[in-house]
Amino acid sequence: MNYCPNCGGPLERRVPPGDNRPRDLCNRCGEIVYENPRMIVGSVPEWGDRIVLCRRAIEPRRGLWTLPAGFLENGETSTEGARRESTEEIGAAVTLGDPLILINLPRIHQMHFFYRGRLETWPQHPGHETLEVAAFGEDDLPWSEVAFPSVRLALEYYWQARRTGSGFPFRIHDLRIERTLQPVAKYSLPEPGASP
Repeated sequence: MNYCPNCGGPLERRVPPGDNRPRDLCNRCGEIVYENPRMIVGSVPEWGDRIVLCRRAIEPRRGLWTLPAGFLENGETSTEGARRESTEEIGAAVTLGDPLILINLPRIHQMHFFYRGRLETWPQHPGHETLEVAAFGEDDLPWSEVAFPSVRLALEYYWQARRTGSGFPFRIHDLRIERTLQPVAKYSLPEPGASP
């Protein structure tokens, strides 16, 4: 950003008095322009004993598989945004369950928050950001074609929780993504009774 959203004056990057990191400050009115992380919300929607993925019709990672998710809008709760994004991308109503996993991605200034979901009816026409929708079991999921490390982590966590019968305790995970997409290590569930 080059100009102040308050008065239109030029911005300068510096540490404001009493702060500890550089911010964009207006030389004219003194406004501080804060940049905050963006929240991505979505779901891991179930269809019977399988989960539903969307093949991306848009960049980045066009043609690869992802969970239905997108940016939380102002004025929405996380459940409203996750339901909206899931329904829009799949093209059919998704009922949300409990929160599943929150993944912090500090390098790209994002937080990815996934709920468990359930698809009510099979979609006839996926949303405009989706090439196709398909349901997968753990063994036939196209792991090498998963679009994003955070999606892979959410899928690994979901399948491990289901496989071990440990339930779906809500987890918070910090994911450090390097400049190139790297495979994500398998997620390990904590022992029963262990604190998150």
